[in-house]
Amino acid sequence: MKNRKFRFFNIIFFNLIFILVFSCKKNSKVSEHEITALIENSVEETLYRPNFHFTPKANWMNDPNGMFYLNGKYHLYFQYYPDGNVWGPMHWGHAISENLITWEEQPIALYPDDLGLIFSGSAVVDKDNISGFGKDGVSPIVAIYTYHNMEGEKAGEIDFQTQGIAFSLDEGMTWIKYDKNPIISNPGIKDFRDPKVIWDNSNDKWIMSLAAGNKLMFYSSLNLKDWKFESEFGENIGAHGGIWECPDLFPIKIEGSDKTNWVLLVSINPGAPNGGSATQYFIGDFDGSTFTLDKDFSNQLSNQNALWLDYGRDNYAGVTWSNIAETDGRKLFIGWMSNWDYARDVPTFKWRSSMTVPRELSLKKHNNTYHLKSLPVEELYHFVEKSLVKDSLSNNQINFELNNSIIGMTKTNIEFELSDLKHNIYNFLIYNKLGDSLSIGLDNLKNEFFINRKKSGKVNFSEKFVSNISKARALKTLNQLKVKILLDKTSVEVFYNDGEVVMSELFFPNGPMEKFNIISDDKTFKIENLKIQEFDFK
Repeated sequence: MKNRKFRFFNIIFFNLIFILVFSCKKNSKVSEHEITALIENSVEETLYRPNFHFTPKANWMNDPNGMFYLNGKYHLYFQYYPDGNVWGPMHWGHAISENLITWEEQPIALYPDDLGLIFSGSAVVDKDNISGFGKDGVSPIVAIYTYHNMEGEKAGEIDFQTQGIAFSLDEGMTWIKYDKNPIISNPGIKDFRDPKVIWDNSNDKWIMSLAAGNKLMFYSSLNLKDWKFESEFGENIGAHGGIWECPDLFPIKIEGSDKTNWVLLVSINPGAPNGGSATQYFIGDFDGSTFTLDKDFSNQLSNQNALWLDYGRDNYAGVTWSNIAETDGRKLFIGWMSNWDYARDVPTFKWRSSMTVPRELSLKKHNNTYHLKSLPVEELYHFVEKSLVKDSLSNNQINFELNNSIIGMTKTNIEFELSDLKHNIYNFLIYNKLGDSLSIGLDNLKNEFFINRKKSGKVNFSEKFVSNISKARALKTLNQLKVKILLDKTSVEVFYNDGEVVMSELFFPNGPMEKFNIISDDKTFKIENLKIQEFDFK
């Protein structure tokens, strides 16, 4: 019987024969270089192109930008370099979805101009035409972004980053840049960027959160054109191993309560808990001018130094959508699924980078302790095609070999609950017959969650990719645990206890993962409510 590796590459081989024959009919002079490129592209698409995480069709992508919802469509803009697969002169790419899961890439939205490259920012729906950009009853969309002047940076200047705006009268498809840009000049700060703008209902004004080196600066405006400096936040608070970037400020209700707190997201590079880049958060209050830490959160922060939205290595620069309807009420988030430690080196070449699955954020408070939770949006589960459900299993029954005739593991949701846990290690192993393995789980001896991708396939493209095993702190030894695992070819997103702790990481196997096992020396723990689901996005 042919092994799976042979069958997998056999499929690719016959696909390539078809491509080559078709190419030869069109052009009888197909070079060896072109044949090699066809083979590499086909293998890359088959092995690594995600099924349900957004990737550009080609070339480089990083931070999500300018996200808004309008008339049944979610808009996602992103940092994009259209002429190469590594970081280059930044544009805003654009994609649209009606369900947050399947995306249609659009033409480039914003191009560099004489003021500079188009760095990260945000977009708002100016419903009441406060900006005056609207015309003939059409409410404008206003994008707020950072100009990055490369010539100024190369000349050693400090003030090479400023803030600009553009507006759209066709729901974000085309943009007109404001003729009086920049709207905020640089006050003499080298890293002065990533404006995230919200409408503050309580104070009837627009609020901008802006990254400024090792702190944030808040500005306010009544018309989106003229901005007033309000306050600063962040020096000597939280993690400071690198530059602060991509802030996001928003109010959110505490679960099961009528009380509202304000959440402040701040991405940082480097300085993440497991190396490279990640996103921390703060809980407090905002009075229209100043952000103040909540007392309980401040005490919590003093014990942990920083709290992280995602403890994995591959969720960065994430922000939330604007203009979500009140009838929806969710706070929807997406992040860049990579890490600056190795983003330029990952073994995909036609395109580089994907986004995380869109997530719903919620805030929980228990015993004076806060958790900013995140879970996949419910829309993802509308695409479930197959399900394998087991109400209760003994621990020696968890060893599943899966394939496309049962449930494929390249577009999969795995959920289960564990109880009667002891001081032991619980390893959720995902692997294939080629020897690739991804080890996820709980070390209940050290009160740590972990992801180990050192044997997950292609890892030698960067020493930093496998320089350590990623860990996330569990506050205490756990007696029970609820687990959700999303698998999509080259990524895993793990959500513990309804998203209180989250870990997201990339991996690049030599063939599809096909087995799932729960392994522990503890022979008495219980496994309940196991659910393995395969998605279909056709």
